[in-house]
Amino acid sequence: MSYNIALNFEDGVTRFINCNEGETVLDAAYRNQINLPMDCSDGVCGTCKGSCQQGQYDLGEEYIEEALTDDEAEQGMVLTCQMVPSSDCVVNIPAASTLCKTGSMEASGSVTEVNLISSSAIELKITADADIAFLPGQYVNIKVPGSNETRAYSFSSRPGSRELSFLIRNVSGGLMSSWLVGQAKTGDKVTLTGPMGIFYLRPVGRPLLMLAGGTGLAPFLSMLEHLQASGCSQPVHLIYGVTNNEDLVAVEALQAYAAAIDNFSFKTVVANPDSGHPCTGYVTNHMQDAPLNDGDVDVYLCGPPPMVDAVLGYFREQDIEPASFHYERFTPSVAALEVA
Repeated sequence: MSYNIALNFEDGVTRFINCNEGETVLDAAYRNQINLPMDCSDGVCGTCKGSCQQGQYDLGEEYIEEALTDDEAEQGMVLTCQMVPSSDCVVNIPAASTLCKTGSMEASGSVTEVNLISSSAIELKITADADIAFLPGQYVNIKVPGSNETRAYSFSSRPGSRELSFLIRNVSGGLMSSWLVGQAKTGDKVTLTGPMGIFYLRPVGRPLLMLAGGTGLAPFLSMLEHLQASGCSQPVHLIYGVTNNEDLVAVEALQAYAAAIDNFSFKTVVANPDSGHPCTGYVTNHMQDAPLNDGDVDVYLCGPPPMVDAVLGYFREQDIEPASFHYERFTPSVAALEVA
């Protein structure tokens, strides 16, 4: 038996390795040619200290208090030289991937579909040539064919499949947008580098509130795919805000998730007051159904900077501090990364 271990480095790079039963994470990393920080490898120095908030493991009793205190162990801190996984795990490594003589994985794939699903959004589907592991909510850098430029996009598809999908904002004059709309065709080869990012779904132990703005819906579609496959006993509520009616996309997919996932509900909000939509204004105007529970809630937020700032301000004004708060900003423009 073996386990998949996601190593999250402090520069945002994630590398997945295979760890054999009874093998330490440090040994598995070295076997995969990833040099995690270490000096002694005996649980004495503490150099290999990281953290694990997801997965089951055993630390044994060989390490000393100076390397890892009981309080640190209770908080999820680990010594990778002593950590023996008994399930898939996510391990945070407090070092840059380059210092560990590794980096993002590069993969290739072929375009299968390009769909202009609204005037402001493009759906890109790619079939990868090999398996690409990622955590639900993460992104990859996709090289724009015919250039040396890359753009960052969140997966909207489920982990564990070679059939990848992305929800991309259609930026007028944007390098990737122009290629997708004007040149891309089925079978075109693309290069992907990643996965990347610390915005991903953690273990669900309390109610979830998901807040999406525009194509910031993409990572939530991946998260919902994961929840549909794994099951979820906690309430999950998504509020999805856009500017105009025509910007609303994937609503049928959200309806399907609501039918398939117990306790999942969603609401769409349109900012334009003349839209005729049942819910107008901003996401923060429609939080009455949100499972805030006086802060006993995990909040995930992905949208443009003004939306992120407004939500952060809302929680401050309401004097609510969520148990955990994960957010990702994106600024689509011609020059900047188009993060979906």
